[in-house]
Amino acid sequence: MLYDQFLQEAWLDEATPEEGYPYDLPVVRALRQKPLRFHPKVTYLVGENGTGKSTLMEALAAALGFNPEGGSRNLRFSTRETHSDLHEYVHAARGKRAHRGYFFRAESFYNVASAIDDQDLTQYYGNRSLHTQSHGESFLALARNHFSNDGLFLLDEPEAALSPGRQLTILSILDQSIQAGSQYVIATHSPILMAHPDSWIYSLNESGLERVAYEDTEHVQITKNFLANPARMMKYLFED
Repeated sequence: MLYDQFLQEAWLDEATPEEGYPYDLPVVRALRQKPLRFHPKVTYLVGENGTGKSTLMEALAAALGFNPEGGSRNLRFSTRETHSDLHEYVHAARGKRAHRGYFFRAESFYNVASAIDDQDLTQYYGNRSLHTQSHGESFLALARNHFSNDGLFLLDEPEAALSPGRQLTILSILDQSIQAGSQYVIATHSPILMAHPDSWIYSLNESGLERVAYEDTEHVQITKNFLANPARMMKYLFED
């Protein structure tokens, strides 16, 4: 039985192409065979660079009506169309209606900030241009003004501009929003941000994707081993 949530699961149409990028990615092949189930509160997508996390997030966001470059559903602009047509084959099962939503992607947040200035929307971001703030400060302004209750939020690598301390701040903001009824899908490399206890973590790999425990993610294991003995790790890395 599916949860009473905004986004329940996503899958790919049978007509999805099988060859060429991004259709030859293991995660895309996997979604042709089996739907991706979403946790009612937080779903994490983790994995090595190139496994398709951002590609999947972009396609899911576009299929749900968000601008592929990011923003709320009402923020419409286009700098350059570089997204794939994968979203055309994405189907999503939805539950209750989300009254709010946002798609954040680190690589195009500059373009979103420019569109906000151009469309005179700074009153919705703390009455200050995001371009007058550091990358980290501007993301915090976004989170504090938009990550509210009763919403569906998709975040692609939100840790990109955040110090470890700021990542903890964002995790606290996310939890307040989650407790108020919001749902998140987050692609991340951050062991801090992926630590929310009420969540599912999917690892994207050569086999496609699989549910994993927090402690078993490669991100957590590598970070833990490095911090336990940096000298030993660097000796290993720097050996001829």
